[in-house]
This record gives sequence, structure tokens and C-alpha cells, in this order.
Amino acid sequence: MLSATLAEAVAGVFPYAAGVGLSPIPIITVVLVLFSARARINGPMFLAGWATGLAALVTVVHLTASQLDAGTDDTVDDGIAWLRVLLGTVLLIAAAKKWRHRPGPGEEPSLPAWMTRIEGISPVRALGLGLLLASNPKNLALSFGAGTSLAQLAVPARQAGAAIVVFVLVGSAAVIVAVGYASSGVAGVRQRLEEAKAWLALHNGSLVAVLYVVFGALLVSRGLGSVT
Repeated sequence: MLSATLAEAVAGVFPYAAGVGLSPIPIITVVLVLFSARARINGPMFLAGWATGLAALVTVVHLTASQLDAGTDDTVDDGIAWLRVLLGTVLLIAAAKKWRHRPGPGEEPSLPAWMTRIEGISPVRALGLGLLLASNPKNLALSFGAGTSLAQLAVPARQAGAAIVVFVLVGSAAVIVAVGYASSGVAGVRQRLEEAKAWLALHNGSLVAVLYVVFGALLVSRGLGSVT
């Protein structure tokens, strides 16, 4: 059974982890990686890069906020609160931009140019791509929310570490499922992954806009709610 402090720590990071895990871009990217020439190696390497990047982000934020005495220093806590409000506001503005530029009815979605070069990607580049995508602006904002929440709860190091593992696992869940599914040998894997990629690409703008609104509002509300 979870101890009270661990339960609080997990509850503190879980909403942010869900926001990381629901993003369509890493799912589209990992599917493309799984279609590349060295897919058996590239898929796990991309996953390793993604998970490592998430772990590094939230750990650095947590340790920095803890060193600044988050949770006990009112000035630091107010600074964190207003930074949450700022980051949440940025996500809300980005949501409006994404919504305006989503494909219209019957319009083909355009994926970033770098995605067209994934077919010949090497394992090292797949690792680097996972690290890079893990550090996207949305993940930075959500990792800030998760890491500062842990610091303000002042849970023991072991419980904080366990909560960070939960953050990484939830944030990586879709990528883990895609890599595992591709390695399962089930008939029709490629076709189903292709269908999932096509659907996500078509609705990427709308999905990202909704995610930005939900988690931007979360950051703003939690920031304003903790201003002293």
C-alpha cells in the first residue's frame, strides 16, 4: 500500500505526466521510427532517449526547487506560482494558434519536414531525437509543474524518486506501447500503426490545442491557487 507521502507525491505529478503522455507528436514520430530501416534498434533507442529526457527534466526542476527551499520559503513559492501562471498562459496562447492553423475539412495535414528524413535514421540519431522531443516547450512546462510540486511537498528522496519514475512511465506510456506492439509479431502491426499515425497526423492540431488548453488552465489555476 502506498504511504501517505508517496501517494501525495504521485498525485502531485500524475496530471502533468498525463499531459506529456497524451501528446500526438511523439506517437507519430515513434511510428515513423518503427518504419525506418533499422526499426528493431531504432524503436527502443528512441524510447530510451524520450524517457531519459523526461527523467532529466523533472529531476533537474525538482532538485533546483528543493535547493531553493520550495515549500518553506514564501518568496520562492510565490515565484514558482507566478512562473506556473506564465507557463500556463503561454500554453493557452499556443492553443489558440494551433486551433487557428489546424487543417480544414478535406485539407491534407502537413507534417514537419524533419519527419520525412526519419526513414534512414541511425540508432544514435533515434536516441538523440527522443531526447530532443522530450524537451519540447509543452514538456518543459509540465515538467516544471511536476518537479516544483514534488519540491513543495517536501517528500523524502526515495518517495520523490518513485514519483519521478511514475512521471516518466506515464509520460512514456504511448511510446512504450507502440514499441512493444511493433515487436510483438502480431499480424497487421504495420497497417494498424500506419492507420494510427494517419489519424493522429490529421487531428494533430486539434488534439494539441485541446491539450494546451487543459494543461495550460491547470498550470494557471494551480499557480493562482498557491499565491500567498
